[in-house]
Amino acid sequence: MDHDLAKGPAPEGVPTVRGADRPTRTLWRKIREPLAQSRFVKNTIASLLAQFVRLVRLTSPLVAGSARFSGGAYAEFEPGIIALWHGQHLLTPAFYPKRKPLVAMVSRSADAELNALMLEKFGIEAVRGSGGRENARHLDKGGAKALIALKKSLAVGKNVAMIADIPHGTPRDAGLGIVLLARLSGRPLLPVAITTSRRKVLEKSWDKTTINLPFGRSSIVIGEPIFVASDADDAEMERKRLEITAALNAATTEAHRLVDGPR
Repeated sequence: MDHDLAKGPAPEGVPTVRGADRPTRTLWRKIREPLAQSRFVKNTIASLLAQFVRLVRLTSPLVAGSARFSGGAYAEFEPGIIALWHGQHLLTPAFYPKRKPLVAMVSRSADAELNALMLEKFGIEAVRGSGGRENARHLDKGGAKALIALKKSLAVGKNVAMIADIPHGTPRDAGLGIVLLARLSGRPLLPVAITTSRRKVLEKSWDKTTINLPFGRSSIVIGEPIFVASDADDAEMERKRLEITAALNAATTEAHRLVDGPR
């Protein structure tokens, strides 16, 4: 419609194309809000996202040297805490073994609701909360409840997955929340990185979100388990925070090397 108006001078009293955009944007905002609240719309989008992630998994075979979530050297460390970076975690549901219980912490933000719904499509339980705070002694109420739920899941033998860095904080820098969970549960942190050879990095996003694309190669890297003592003091907690940060960054670098080959 705007293209038709642009073909000739606007009649008197009719707004220009630039002016006409304003009511259009206003109308879109009015439509977008109820759409965002629609369970049907959100479920539809989550289903499409799940199908896309499955397509990436099916068309991107694992390269030699990749780790496995099931069996192998890591079975003895289960149940464990799968540590992931923001923006690098989107493929995890498709690569995680079916029928193997997993509980994942998902932010309580509106944007993260789609992520929670997508996890459900893979049979993964979502716990809503934010445990990646800078100060583990001052978790908000929701974050504390989420950590308790994850601790209970570990106690009954379920693996849990948690984003290590703090939402909209410093990317690729772990918060203390995930370290606190390891201390409370006595279970190890397992630094995990999953990537594909065909990928698009959203450079303008705060966490450099990676959109993995189909028809390439994939890799999984699982770093050495990191344990946190139940009596760890503040200094030890900080040391472990730096350790999981370094381990996740190293796993990410190695995962990229496996799929990209020598540069």
